[in-house]
Amino acid sequence: MNLPGLRGHNDALVLGLLREAGEAGVDRLELAGRTGLTPQAVSKITARLREEGLVVGAGRREPTGGKPRTLLRLVPEAGCALGVQVDRDEFRVLRVDLAGRVAEERGGPLDFGAGAAEVVPVVAREVAAMATGPGVLGAGVAAPGPLDHATGVLGRVTGFPEWEGVDLRADLAGVLGPELPVVLDKDTNAGALGAGGAGSGGTGSFAYLHVGTGLGAGLVLDGTLHRGPRTGAGEFGHQVLLLDGPECGCGARGCAEVLCLDAVARGDLPGAARVLGAAAANLVALLDVDRVLLGGRVVARAPDVFARGCAEVLRERALGAYEVPVVVAPGDAVARGAAELVLGRVFGAGV
Repeated sequence: MNLPGLRGHNDALVLGLLREAGEAGVDRLELAGRTGLTPQAVSKITARLREEGLVVGAGRREPTGGKPRTLLRLVPEAGCALGVQVDRDEFRVLRVDLAGRVAEERGGPLDFGAGAAEVVPVVAREVAAMATGPGVLGAGVAAPGPLDHATGVLGRVTGFPEWEGVDLRADLAGVLGPELPVVLDKDTNAGALGAGGAGSGGTGSFAYLHVGTGLGAGLVLDGTLHRGPRTGAGEFGHQVLLLDGPECGCGARGCAEVLCLDAVARGDLPGAARVLGAAAANLVALLDVDRVLLGGRVVARAPDVFARGCAEVLRERALGAYEVPVVVAPGDAVARGAAELVLGRVFGAGV
């Protein structure tokens, strides 16, 4: 099974609804109603998916009248995707099944500053080791931005000028081979996918704020991951909060990133949380998002401190009566979201 083997948009719609239904399953008439397809078309699609081992029966639903309806469910073990997080000093690789459950994990230290010639073989070796067996659909890779999601080329990563212009997607694909498709995106975009989901056609909007070795955001607006026309959206950490502040690695002064991480380095986590909250308040005022999700290793060290401090500033800066919730995301959100870069295409999520 591979991406080209899935027969198109209608199959993806049906698979997406089966994934949402989980173990409980869903019947063909409901699939037809929710997709807009005819019952005959749904029957053909589900028959084909059953032949391919992607779908099985899940019992029957007793009706209020008429015949019992056969329920169908997804087979999560029928395929998987790899989610790869490349950070400035470490990496993580997850094997994620079709239901989004983590089946295996690898990881280790990484010297991003050593450049592509050193980094690519290390990451590719671990990915290849996990890509054994049938049903591997591809590898989604999340890396520090800025980068061009469409071309796979990295921009000027703060503090790592040697990566500018590197085609990381092509470099990894060249080592891994054509049988394993590679998709690349920013770690913050992947974090948004892994923490809150996107591409499902919903109307929710949220910001995923990632505090690690850098500070960035993944934005989901009206249910869709927002990358911008040049895929450069989400450089949240480089908004200037203090005009005469300390110099940031990007060359500007008083950026949210340098103020937040300097506070972390001093051990002032409440102060770092308030800086994050001030930057988040600007984002909320500009985009009117429904909620704010926090992630990254720095947040993971003191999740309550960051959630409380960020929420306090949001309340202080609120322009209306509505309170924007602040929630801490799962620790593996970036790697999970990287896997969703692949799985989203299977399930019609359009990520």
